[in-house]
Amino acid sequence: MTSWRELPGSVWLLVGARAVNRLGAFTLPFLTVTLVAEQGASVAQAGYLMAAFGLATIPSRLAGGRLSDRWGPRATIVVGLCATAAAQLLVAGSRTLPQAAVAVVLLGLAFEVYEPPSQSLVADATAPEDRPIAFGLLFAALSAAGMGAGLLAALLAGFDLRWLFVADAVSCLLCAAVIARWLPVARPSSASVAGPARPWRDRRLLLLLGLGTLLATLYLQVTITLPLTVTGRGLPPSVIGLLLTASAVTVVIAQPLAAARALRRLDDPVAMAVAFVVLGIGLAGTGLATSIPAYVASTVVWSIGDLLLMGRAYTLVAAIAPEGGSGAYLAVYGTSWGFAAILAPVLGTQLLASTGPLVTWLLMAMASLGLAAAYLAARGPLGVPRGPDLGRD
Repeated sequence: MTSWRELPGSVWLLVGARAVNRLGAFTLPFLTVTLVAEQGASVAQAGYLMAAFGLATIPSRLAGGRLSDRWGPRATIVVGLCATAAAQLLVAGSRTLPQAAVAVVLLGLAFEVYEPPSQSLVADATAPEDRPIAFGLLFAALSAAGMGAGLLAALLAGFDLRWLFVADAVSCLLCAAVIARWLPVARPSSASVAGPARPWRDRRLLLLLGLGTLLATLYLQVTITLPLTVTGRGLPPSVIGLLLTASAVTVVIAQPLAAARALRRLDDPVAMAVAFVVLGIGLAGTGLATSIPAYVASTVVWSIGDLLLMGRAYTLVAAIAPEGGSGAYLAVYGTSWGFAAILAPVLGTQLLASTGPLVTWLLMAMASLGLAAAYLAARGPLGVPRGPDLGRD
């Protein structure tokens, strides 16, 4: 087994390029504001357009997976990033609401194209036992870049909201240039030449898709329920930024935990069960917190759970994908985030309104423990082999 420092150069190149892209990817939280402030949309109209954007990301991700298996990761990533940049510029240049509506839908159709090939490249370039480390490194790098993205957004938003989309387009093009220039071209495998993978017929993948949707629904509560909980308990909105920063810092600093010997000897479902227990403890702590230090402490705990989960979730999918089909499999699994984006806001806000913050977070903690049990029960149906033995180090 290798350490994260010894991962293949192609993985490090991808991680670096995606971090550059992530530095500019701060436009999504401002999209609704831009539609209202710059295009004259009502709040309701902006909500419908954001829903259309979310729906468009589902076929976007599926297309990215198919294209990755046919064209290879490099070509698909470059095409996806360039298409995203073009759509961002269309948003920035829109002068009427109909123009903005078309641009927003086009942005959704391009927005996720480069995700499946990025994940496929990580899976194909690393040995099975090293994938949790590689995926964890990608997650940590994006989290670290996200902190810088917030600072850039604060600077540019003070001039003109349209410049946010221009800056994001530039970051996409820079990332595409790095990938096109230095990322090696992967030859298509014999399996991909013989015929496309059929992920929707694989019951194991459908099982992971269902579990992944629940995972993503729980994960998205951080951006939905946490701000409402903090402000509802009388704390200033600045605390939300503090907690999100603490989460990102934790993911970066705790990244070596994914390479810990005790965790690497566990098979993926067992490791995910452990991570869900950690996540559940952190979620319960958030519900019980009454002070800023308590919120920070619970944030650190659930962020460690997030880190361990993101590394293993995609590793499980890559493990069951046929040769040449990892892009399609990872794309189908990735639609869990699209489904969760529809479910999470409704579930989180309704729970909070009907039960209050304490019960809401305790219920989420119980859901996390339930997912831990579900992944343990899925070991047999998934047929995933046990993780590498510690003695092989």
